[in-house]
Amino acid sequence: MNTHRIKTIVIVGLFTLAQSALASLKWEQTQIELHPKPGEANAVGSFKYKNEGKETVHIKSVHTSCGCTTASRTKDDIAPGESGEIAATFKIGASTGTQQKTVQVETDDATQPITVLTLKAVIPQLVEIQPTFVYWQSSEPATPKIIKVKTAKELNVKTLNVSSSSPEFQTKVTSDGSNEFKIEVQPRDTSHEVNSTLTVQPDNGAKPAYVAARVINPVKSSQ
Repeated sequence: MNTHRIKTIVIVGLFTLAQSALASLKWEQTQIELHPKPGEANAVGSFKYKNEGKETVHIKSVHTSCGCTTASRTKDDIAPGESGEIAATFKIGASTGTQQKTVQVETDDATQPITVLTLKAVIPQLVEIQPTFVYWQSSEPATPKIIKVKTAKELNVKTLNVSSSSPEFQTKVTSDGSNEFKIEVQPRDTSHEVNSTLTVQPDNGAKPAYVAARVINPVKSSQ
């Protein structure tokens, strides 16, 4: 990288910082991390700001990165010295793990017309299942296979109710300890192909989880 290019990058960087420093709207924070409790439907973050400039700032638009996130604002025009906030709401649904959503705020502030707000939600996995698919080869011994289930402590699950979509499979549930369970799955026989969906329902009414069970016919050679 030549010296002229380095100088150009430095100047652009300093100019960007200067523009940001002159921006009228000052945000308390542009990134928020939330840790919703198990069972909560939404994760809501409040982004607060204050107009520290000498002119009224008009919010032109507010756009979210996906349909599962909405954003509302307290006002469109912020006079000098006034404060406000934008509330971003992420609909959790069946999501788990770390979810990151953004809100783009466009104003008529020439020094910083676009501000991107980031909402991060760390959502606990309420029910962990390993594995989520068990199978037997055709004519393999119809011995039980084990599925391990771990539930979040906050759910306070005492038992699991497991049902099979096919009567060809039998299940048995035992507890391995606090919030941990073991499901034994066994086909009646492995002489023919059969599929089943096992519904794993915690006794506290939490959303069910699902496991696939199958007896597979071997692929026949064409020779």
